[in-house]
Amino acid sequence: MDVQQIKQRFGIIGSAPLLNRALEIAMQVAPTDISVLVTGESGTGKEIIPQVIHQLSARKHGEYIAVNCGAIPEGTIDSELFGHEKGSFTGAQGSRQGYFEVANGGTIFLDEVAELPMQTQVRLLRVLETGEYIRVGSSKPLKTNVRVVAATNENMQKAIASGKFREDLYYRLSTVPIPLPALRQRAEDIHLLFRKFANDFADKYRMPAIKLTEAAVELLLSYPWPGNIRQLKNLVEQLSVIETARQIDPMTLSAYLTPITEKSSGLQLNDQSQDSISERELMYKFLFDMKKDLTELKKLVIDIASGTQNINLSADQTAAVSRLYQEVYEEPTSPTRILPAPSVHVELPTIQRTPDHDEYEAHIELEESLSLEDRERELIQKALEKHRGKRKYAAQELGISERTLYRKIKEFQLAE
Repeated sequence: MDVQQIKQRFGIIGSAPLLNRALEIAMQVAPTDISVLVTGESGTGKEIIPQVIHQLSARKHGEYIAVNCGAIPEGTIDSELFGHEKGSFTGAQGSRQGYFEVANGGTIFLDEVAELPMQTQVRLLRVLETGEYIRVGSSKPLKTNVRVVAATNENMQKAIASGKFREDLYYRLSTVPIPLPALRQRAEDIHLLFRKFANDFADKYRMPAIKLTEAAVELLLSYPWPGNIRQLKNLVEQLSVIETARQIDPMTLSAYLTPITEKSSGLQLNDQSQDSISERELMYKFLFDMKKDLTELKKLVIDIASGTQNINLSADQTAAVSRLYQEVYEEPTSPTRILPAPSVHVELPTIQRTPDHDEYEAHIELEESLSLEDRERELIQKALEKHRGKRKYAAQELGISERTLYRKIKEFQLAE
């Protein structure tokens, strides 16, 4: 069985070299009983590797139990893993088998293994070394024959240095380490995964699948995806359900992308990467504001055309607004409809006669410029004024680093 067959069997999407390498290692170690530690950021799909290992091993007919170590309270995790005797603690009305007893002859997947309490780590180390464990409240050692595959999204060297994790247990678990790449390291797979999720949700919700414009694809690929595949899947589901248009442009997509900071993403970034992400984050803010302004403008034109907004317009201005409304919202063959002039005066449209065509064009002038550079300058200026020139708090509100803010202040020659 080759890597492509493994992907088809387990529904794995992608062709990135780092993903292929992880699957190759899993295939090689599966026939053995070697302990494996799967590492990678949250949301990268680490849970698929233990399933591949189990199904390709001689234990495939035995039990496969996945345990989320971070979701079990510290006071009960020993009982969950190793079982307990009747009366061993309050509420223990009878004896109970633990996962290591139930999975005898099979495989246990310990997800978020770095969250195990120190006392449980000692018990786990004994199982890995001797195959023996003791139920809570008992003194009789029991034997088990279990393959252990663990996973973590933490930096284990830091956890060891801080005293959070035992070094000897780490080396026992990581006889063979399998690192899974982050989604940003699989650029060639991002759009492929997007289309797969879009088709899945189209079938699930019985609607046409969403698609991206070329510009939206570029935005999709430039985003660093701190939540990895899980974040991408959630985003596609939101777009599929909320957006009525099936063609997604960059402005629509940007409204669903979470602003990125080093702290929220957990990424180890150099200064250049920090600046790049900060710039992108500001861009998302400006695009979202632009979309909001255009939506309000669209609503205003509809209100004027329908007569729900009382605006005092000249005959030429009324005709121009009516024509604009018909061009955008009505059928091309519909007759021109001149609206009656309402009563309240608002300086909205300005009409200019084009030199080459005997027709009018409506030029809707917004109070705020739609220039991204002007938006950026204004947003930064407002944040500085709000926090009385304190860059630290202004940068926090904008979601960018102080270094980026300082550079922008100099670039735009802003007064603090």
